[in-house]
Amino acid sequence: MIRYIVKMFKALNANANPGEIAHAFSIALMLGFLPKNNLLWYLLFIFFLFVRINKGVFFILTLMFSFLATLLDPVFNTIGYKILTLPALEGFFSTLLEIPIVGFTRFNNTIVMGSFAASIVLYIPAYILGRLFVKLWRTTLAPKIRKNPVMKAFYKLPIVGKIKNVVSGE
Repeated sequence: MIRYIVKMFKALNANANPGEIAHAFSIALMLGFLPKNNLLWYLLFIFFLFVRINKGVFFILTLMFSFLATLLDPVFNTIGYKILTLPALEGFFSTLLEIPIVGFTRFNNTIVMGSFAASIVLYIPAYILGRLFVKLWRTTLAPKIRKNPVMKAFYKLPIVGKIKNVVSGE
C-alpha cells in the first residue's frame, strides 16, 4: 500500500504524462463507484490493467472512490432504476438477460446500472479535473509543501527515511 502511495506522489512530482494520471483518476472513479461483486467490475479491472495509466494513482483512488460510493448508493439506485425501467430499452435488456454470461455482470441491478451510467457520464469531467489537479499540484501545491517547515522536519524523521529506502528497493 505504501508503495502505491509513493508511486502516486512520484508521478505527481515527476515529469510523468498528466494524461496518464488523469485517465487513472477517471478509471478509478469508474471502478470505485461500481459494486465489486459482479463480473462487469472484474472485466473492467482486468482490461484497465492493460491500459497505459499510472497504476499508483489508479489503485489509491479506486479505494478512495469505493468509500465514497457507499454514500452515493441511493443516487445510483435512483439513476439505475430510471434506466432499467425505460420502455424503449426493455427489449434490449431482455435480450441481454438471455445471454448466459451477461447475467453475471448484474447489469439488471439498479445500483450497478446507476453507478456504471454515472461513471460513464463523469469520465470526461473527471479527466479534466485530474489534469487540472496535476497542473495545480506541480505549479502551486508541491513547491509550497516542500518549503513548509513542518514537512521539512517530517522528511528528516528516521522512519520516513527507512520507508523511502524500502520502497525504492535499497
